[in-house]
Amino acid sequence: MMNFTKIVGCVLGLITCQITFAQDNWQHTDLDRKLAVDTDSMTRKGYTLIWINKDENFNPELKERLVNTFFVNYPKLAKTYNKNTMKKVSFVIDPDYKGVAATAGGIVRYSPEWFAKNPGDIDVVTHEVMHIVQGYPNESGPWWITEGIADYVRFVNGIDNEGANWKLPEWNDNQNYTDSYRVTARFFFWIEKNNKKGFVKNLDAAMRNKTYSDVFWKNQTGKTLEELWADYSQHPSLKI
Repeated sequence: MMNFTKIVGCVLGLITCQITFAQDNWQHTDLDRKLAVDTDSMTRKGYTLIWINKDENFNPELKERLVNTFFVNYPKLAKTYNKNTMKKVSFVIDPDYKGVAATAGGIVRYSPEWFAKNPGDIDVVTHEVMHIVQGYPNESGPWWITEGIADYVRFVNGIDNEGANWKLPEWNDNQNYTDSYRVTARFFFWIEKNNKKGFVKNLDAAMRNKTYSDVFWKNQTGKTLEELWADYSQHPSLKI
């Protein structure tokens, strides 16, 4: 039995996320099935979603919205970023999980308590399944890049960010590109619009291929990371 202690985990309410989360039997969904009140298996567009719900009060309409978000965005993200991503993904609605959502080994665990309070936050799915698409190996690059890309993808590809009242923050001088999540996502979006189209896709590939290094920024944009951040700080407006 393997104990998975290094996984991508995200707490999306106030966007405090954890990169490490220890839970025994993370991938042993047969144990989840024994406690499930609803299980399902759906295949569309060549991708399969396994649904395991352990919460008897979970809203079936919300289930449909989460499933739809997966089938709209996962194939799209796979096509754009990583055609070799997993073909089968599992969603577990887990009352024992105390975060909001976390991903490891093709399994995403969601907190039903979070959804009870935030039923409009369906694009937690978009963020989490992007982690599956990313599939970065160990020591591929900085953690803040991983989470920045995932929130960039949520911003660009989210189905109903407005319904969740989820948006990128306004820039302020207390921020740094290493803040990750939405702060970093906004910086990446600015680079895409003002400096290098396709930058995020190239950054994602460099992380997956373990070719990322500090010279990546200069090679892609003609400027160092610090120079880009300085430019962004002086002119942070987003041209949307």
